Amino acid sequence: MLNNIDTSKLLFLDIETVPLTYRFSELNDTSKSLWDKKTKFLQEREGTSADKIYEKAGIYAEFGKIICISVGFMVQVKGEHQIRLKSFSSSDEKEVLQGFIDLLNSHYNHNSYMLCAHNGKEFDFPYISRRLLINQMKLPKLLDNAGKKPWEINNIDTLELWKFGDYKHYTSLELLTNIFNIPTPKDDIDGSQVAKIFYEDNDLDRIINYCEKDVVATIQLFQKYRGEELIDPAFIIST
Repeated sequence: MLNNIDTSKLLFLDIETVPLTYRFSELNDTSKSLWDKKTKFLQEREGTSADKIYEKAGIYAEFGKIICISVGFMVQVKGEHQIRLKSFSSSDEKEVLQGFIDLLNSHYNHNSYMLCAHNGKEFDFPYISRRLLINQMKLPKLLDNAGKKPWEINNIDTLELWKFGDYKHYTSLELLTNIFNIPTPKDDIDGSQVAKIFYEDNDLDRIINYCEKDVVATIQLFQKYRGEELIDPAFIIST
């Protein structure tokens, strides 16, 4: 089935997110109270408090923001597969989102196109959609699923494909790259370090590099799912 997909119609992506404020103490009183309510279960499960667990705020669209969206697509040049990468990044989330939706609206504004991400259906796609609405920005066609039936949503999730219908089964991209002998995207940093690198080190370029590696790893994993060879690193181009 996957071999029937036209890869030129796929846009692979990954996002990097951080808490809206670096420290819990920087939140206003209302936000502190709402964070406490939002994470009550996690606090009880981990035996911690709202301020201690605030380092996880970036994974919640209500308390985090997107600082980087990296996208990748495959093209064929003289019979060779190439990966083309592009990143939208800024401390201004609206700027990141605008660049991304401009790309979708200008080049991927048709039902024949699909998005693909690892855990995209549970994280990347809804997170982007929620932050677009919070920023009062219109959802692009590929993310506007209101009223659609499940089989009418074509976006692909490489985690969902690996589950084979097992809804309890979570497998990280890092683990899958290891078992499929794909170069790891976690050779420099991992997601838990992004907030510190953003707020303390002010090193957005390092985050972009990390985000693009995740996109490449997702594309290579998709290739493996299709029983095809990995794309030669020499043919991975960042624009």
